[in-house]
Amino acid sequence: MSTHQHNHSLFGLWLYILSDCVLFAGLFATFAVLRGQTFGNLSGSDLLHLSTLLVQTLVLLTSSMIIGLTTQAKSRGVILFGLAATFILGLVFIGFEIQEFAGLVAAGAGPGHSAFLSSFFVLVGTHGLHVAVGMLWMLILGVQVWLHGTTHAFSRRLTMLALFWHFLDIVWIAIFSIVYLLSTTL
Repeated sequence: MSTHQHNHSLFGLWLYILSDCVLFAGLFATFAVLRGQTFGNLSGSDLLHLSTLLVQTLVLLTSSMIIGLTTQAKSRGVILFGLAATFILGLVFIGFEIQEFAGLVAAGAGPGHSAFLSSFFVLVGTHGLHVAVGMLWMLILGVQVWLHGTTHAFSRRLTMLALFWHFLDIVWIAIFSIVYLLSTTL
């Protein structure tokens, strides 16, 4: 791939990330407006629990560190290990989200219960969907490196995945701060 094409790919990734910033900004704004709309029912401080949230956050941040280190690796085995470790940590993170969502629904606090819960499920669920897409990307890159080894094109793709994954960390920190901390303390 020429430098010109590489620059277009990188530019395209940044455009995508910027469009995701707009998407998440809209979801955060919606959450901010609807946060108090519980219709006299349970609020965030009643429903959201920080007990596993710190572990969940550390899992995602650790996965980000691993994918960052993986971009520097030259060995096929190290790259496959890094992708697998990041994938497994992503799976653990998604497991925490599914457990939380299932617990809320089982407690009668599903997304249709209040505007607050609707905005919560959409915002956190959209982030989870992005994590799942990143994990699919990891699987595809894992197959590519397994079959073809490391090439310049593969290194570029891995770097782009790492940028995307780091972006998801930034969004999660915002979710952690705005959705969980503010909803459980106010």
